Amino acid sequence: MAIFQSKRYCPSSADATLAARYRNALARHPFALFGLPFIATMVLGSFFLTPATALRYERHDMKVRQVTEDERLGIGKDKRRIDMKEEYYKLAAKDLDNWEQKRVKRLPGEHDGVL
Repeated sequence: MAIFQSKRYCPSSADATLAARYRNALARHPFALFGLPFIATMVLGSFFLTPATALRYERHDMKVRQVTEDERLGIGKDKRRIDMKEEYYKLAAKDLDNWEQKRVKRLPGEHDGVL
C-alpha cells in the first residue's frame, strides 16, 4: 500500500505570485495582515464619516429651526386682544339651561353607535 505525503503539491511557479506569498505570510501572522488593517479601516472610517453625519444633523436642525421661526412670526398676526371681563360677560349672556344634544354626522360606512 502506498503512503501519500502529508505535504501538498505546489508547483514552483505558484510560490512566485503575490497571492501565494500573502497566503503564506497570513498563515504566520494573521492579526498583523488581516486583523490590524480591518480595525484600522473601522477606526479611520469612523473619523472620516463624523463630519458627514454632523452635517446631516445640522441640516435637519436648520430645517426645524426655520419652521419654528416662521410659525413664531405668524402667530402674533390677526389676533385680537383677550379681556377676561369681556369673556366673562359673553359667557354669562348665553343661555346655558336651554340646549339640546345633536349627533355628529358620521362618514359613510362608519359605525354610528346606535343599537
